[in-house]
Amino acid sequence: MAHYFEIKKNKAGEFVAYFKYNSETIFWTEGYTSKASAKNAIESIKTNGPGADTREAE
Repeated sequence: MAHYFEIKKNKAGEFVAYFKYNSETIFWTEGYTSKASAKNAIESIKTNGPGADTREAE
């Protein structure tokens, strides 16, 4: 699969969920104190993301 989520620790020691496509980072979450919180963020994106509107800034 060309796209995937990856959880890594940042320099501050927080867990960050990265969304990657062909190994390139497309976006990432804020830092979390636990890996479980980063996994919850991924699940929220998967659940709520498909129905999200696309908006253009004016």
